[in-house]
Parts: sequence; C-alpha cells; structure tokens
Amino acid sequence: MKKFFESLANAWKIEELKNRILITIGLLLVYRFGAQVTLPGIDAAQLGNLAGQTKDGIGSILDMFTGGAFSQASVFALGIMPYISASIVVQLMGIAIPYLQKLQKEGESGTKKINQITRWLTIGITLVQGPGYIYNLYRTLPSSAFLLGFDSFSFLFSSVVILVTGTIFAMWLGEKITDKGIGNGISLLIMVGIIARLPQAFIQEFTTRVTNNNGGPMLLVLEVIIWLLVIVACIYLVMAIRRIPVQYARRTVSGEFEQDANRQWIPLKLNASGVMPIIFAQAIMFIPAALAGLSNSETSQSIAGAFSDMFGFWYNLVFALLIIIFTYFYTAITVPTNKMADDLKRSGGFIPGIKPGLETSEFLDKVMSLITFPGSVFLALIAIFPAIVVSVMNVQQSWAMFYGGTSLIIMVGVAIDTIQQVNSYLLNKHYDGLMKTGKNRKAIA
Repeated sequence: MKKFFESLANAWKIEELKNRILITIGLLLVYRFGAQVTLPGIDAAQLGNLAGQTKDGIGSILDMFTGGAFSQASVFALGIMPYISASIVVQLMGIAIPYLQKLQKEGESGTKKINQITRWLTIGITLVQGPGYIYNLYRTLPSSAFLLGFDSFSFLFSSVVILVTGTIFAMWLGEKITDKGIGNGISLLIMVGIIARLPQAFIQEFTTRVTNNNGGPMLLVLEVIIWLLVIVACIYLVMAIRRIPVQYARRTVSGEFEQDANRQWIPLKLNASGVMPIIFAQAIMFIPAALAGLSNSETSQSIAGAFSDMFGFWYNLVFALLIIIFTYFYTAITVPTNKMADDLKRSGGFIPGIKPGLETSEFLDKVMSLITFPGSVFLALIAIFPAIVVSVMNVQQSWAMFYGGTSLIIMVGVAIDTIQQVNSYLLNKHYDGLMKTGKNRKAIA
C-alpha cells in the first residue's frame, strides 16, 4: 500500500501526466454537471414518474449508462450510448463491407475516416432515439410538467436538437479525454456515470438491512465481502493470460537456421473481447421486449414481460447464451491469428513442435477456442450474477447491479486500463508503476 501511494506521488511530479489528469478530471466534471441540467421546458420537480420508470428493470440499465441523466430528463439524457451503438454497427459492417475493410488496412488515415463515419452514424441514431425519448416523456410525465405545452411542436423540435447536441458534446468530451487526458475517454464517461449511482445504491441497501431490521449489519458485511470477491474475479477475468512459448531461429553462415537461446511468449488473454460481448448482448436484449410491446396479444405481452424483467430466469438464460456467442464472435474478429502466424514466420520465430505458417495459425486458432470457452462462461456468470444475488440473498436491485453485469465489468476494465496508461508514463520516467505487472509485460504482435 505504501508503494502504491508513493507511485501516486511520483505521478504528480510528472508535469505532463499531472496536466493530463487535471484535464481529465475537469472534462469529467463538465459531463457530470451537464447530466444534472434538465431539458428546457420541463418542470424538474415533476420527474418522479420518470425516476420510478428507471428504478428497476431495463430502464435502470439505461439510467446507469447515462449516470442518472436519463431519469433527470437531462440534456445528456441519451448519454454516450448512441456513439457506442454506432461503433458496434461500424465494427459489424466492417466484416461484410469491402470499403470499410479497406479503410481498416490504411492505418491512421483509414482510422480517421472510420471515426468520421461513426460520428455521422451517431447523429443519425440520436435523431431516431431523440423523438422516442420525448415520446416516452409524454407517456410518463403529467401534462403539467411540460411548461411550454404538452404537445408543443417547438418543445419537441428544440428538445430533439438539444438531445442530439448533448450526445455530440459528450462524444467530443470523450475524444478530448482520449487525446488530451489519460485516454479511454468514452469508457471513462460511462464508468463515472456508473460510479455516480454506487453511493445511493449502497445507502438504500444499508437502510433496508439495518434501519428496517432486514438481516442486520452482519448480512450487510457478508454482502460487501461477496462484492469484493466478485471484483477480484472480474480483475482476474480482465487480466488472465495464457502464454504460448515462442523461440527464434537465426540463419548461420551455411544458410541453416540455428535456434536462439532466448525464448519469448505470445500472450493470449482468457477474455480477449473485454466487455464488448456484454454490450452486444445487452443491446440485443432490448429488441424482444420492444417488438413484443407493439402487439396486444397475450403471447406478445408475455414475451415483453419476460424480457423486461432483467432479474428473471428467461432473460438471464438468453442473456448468458448471447454473451458466450458474442465472445467467440468478437474474439474471432479482433484476434488476428493469421497475421500473428505470418509475423512470426517473417521474423524467424516459431512455436516449438509446430511448423511456421498455416499450422501455426491453426494451432493459435485452436488455443484461442479452448481458452475462450471458459472465458466466455466466466463472463456470462458474472453478467447474470446480479440476478443470482437478488434471488438468493434478497438484495436490493439497485445494489445488486454492482455485483456483476455490464456495470462491474466496465468499472474494473476501465480502471485497469487507466492504471496501465498511468503506468506507461511512470515507467518512461523511470518510476515504479502502480501495478507490478506493468513492468515486465511483453507481447509479440
């Protein structure tokens, strides 16, 4: 612990790193301030029904991703989620559209064009979601909450423009944190929004257990211990690596290859796809309830009810299966085993017992498949763990959201990425990093 605080003190001594940290904190404060600003024309004192709509179920997930802005009818009510949706769509389109595949191979210039496409698509998605959000306000809030009139066109038009502008501004803040701050801008915006709800959720659980004499302090302590254990499990899931030994050969005077004494490693992560499978699956889980809600039949209403209850059995079963499927899918498109095998062959490296080239690529594919399965199952279990603690321990749903799922994985993953960013600055200035693993990590691309 002492060494950790010494590393923090060293970080403050590096002028560039200190400036980046201050810029990051400032931009995050701007985002949190904007999340509290209610849309013009809405009486903030009459948002109780909207807060009740986002207290439980899928609405709570939307409110969590926006840091409470959704339930505040804020100018940032849609948050950064349209940008996340646009990024997912562009990634999926990159598999099938040759133009995007070409841009992906063009390096920095291609990345800039893809980012521009993502921005325009974000605006398009926000223009669709904006009117939908206003329509939800019409259905949820009393007519007296609309100061400009319940069905005023000027309110609808101005609110949609503000919501689109708010999302674009949030996207700009994220990009500035990435460029001028400590990196991971978009992820930090989401993480800060999630953390903002943590104290309130814990206070509600504390009140339920202690004040209402529902289990007492001992059960609350047990809940905190289980929560810390889940965090440790998430850290392991994010950082666990299977290392494949690689040896290098050099050509002798006679033209033959001579094996080097040095051995290096290819690090293959247990969870190479990070939090993306959960985000993909979460986005898909909104669709059945939305489509079923368009019909008034008994079957449709039953489906809508099952997929609106995020702590229900069928919701979590389908959610877990989708996470496993998307983990394999996202790992397949992000881990270039063919390129890794080609790079090894060109540099004279080989995996002992495996021929360079095609066999190496097939071996890496096989290894990735084997380690991805436990990683995907582990990820799915953590994702549905909130439903487990609700059913087994009768935990408040708002507090249970922090026992796993998207929220906890994002918090842990972004925190580790941020620490690694700080580590890189500290190690460049010959200081000890915040994590010991940051010193000796070697990777072969």
